[in-house]
Amino acid sequence: EQVRILTALGFAVTEGKDGILHAEVPSWRSDIHGEADLVEEVLRVNGFDNIPPVSMPRLGALTRPAITPLQRASSQIRRLLAARGMEEAVTWSFMESGLAARFGFQNTYLKLLNPIASDLDAMRPSILPNLIQAATRNTDRGLPNGALFEVGPTYRDTSPTGQALVATGIRAGEIGRRHWAEKPRSADALDAKADAMAVLAAASAPVGNCQVTTDAPDWYHPGRSGCLRLGPNVLAYFGEVHPALLAEMDAPSPIAAFEVFLDHVPQPKSAKRGTAKPLLKLSPFQPLERDFAFVVDQGVAADDLVRAARGGDKTLIADVGVFDLYQGKGVEDGKKSVAITVTLQPVEATLTDEQIEAVSAKIVANVVKRTGGTLRG
Repeated sequence: EQVRILTALGFAVTEGKDGILHAEVPSWRSDIHGEADLVEEVLRVNGFDNIPPVSMPRLGALTRPAITPLQRASSQIRRLLAARGMEEAVTWSFMESGLAARFGFQNTYLKLLNPIASDLDAMRPSILPNLIQAATRNTDRGLPNGALFEVGPTYRDTSPTGQALVATGIRAGEIGRRHWAEKPRSADALDAKADAMAVLAAASAPVGNCQVTTDAPDWYHPGRSGCLRLGPNVLAYFGEVHPALLAEMDAPSPIAAFEVFLDHVPQPKSAKRGTAKPLLKLSPFQPLERDFAFVVDQGVAADDLVRAARGGDKTLIADVGVFDLYQGKGVEDGKKSVAITVTLQPVEATLTDEQIEAVSAKIVANVVKRTGGTLRG
């Protein structure tokens, strides 16, 4: 049958003493180069459906997944930021060395000897300046109020650990369109913080345990920025970009930005623990809210007060949020009144008045102990 097929296709076929077929290729078949091409011709004419299926041999369990948890998180973060109304950008891994120096560039070994352009002569220490320049170009072309993000590498030094994966985003100008019911507002540090917290949650970081500090780098506004950290481990920067730097770059103002260091997000210590989320347990009982107002020193961070209130009862307290800040008549100089709302979620049964009062007393006692504040009458 093989001889018949090849002969019908114009091949001159002879069979050797060893049973091997020898085919002379016709002049018009310049695509035939070897034995595999002859096999292909026979299979094609005989029909691919007639080839018996053969299972691949099993080599045992794979030693590791095809993609790492960090790669999986990066894909989820891109989808998340796009869902939050931001456009993904892919910028150069290089930038002008003078601009890079404003964003922490110090290692001369990361300066390029043969750059593709004079303004791309250093490896980027941060994605932020590239996004600011992109927003500036968009504004110059009549596209203001943009929101851009990029998930990619930044470079600190030439060591094996000198490259970091960072999710960076900016919101430039105003948020919201002209509308009769709601006016647009300028992007601010809280917008950037919300974006950073959402990225950390998508990366499976323990967001509820993060501390907020005010030691963001000097390319951020000193009074409108902060860090999200777990102890000494900095997970993210967020805030408004320093207006002097924006003026130096001829960029629109204001710009709220965040930088989340995905390599710093703690991973499971054991592969056996996996990355599965805990079982979702929903309570059939109605949650309830209680409001508290505390007078604290002006230097006490609202985050410290929220964390103290949350520690009052870790079983029943589902959420704590700040809804008011007051300084003025009735509050001493150097003090401020911070009002919080605490959500209590019953687990086993509807809370009685006595139980609610007991939890409230724990909240007040913990806030007073950890912040030195007093309950405002």
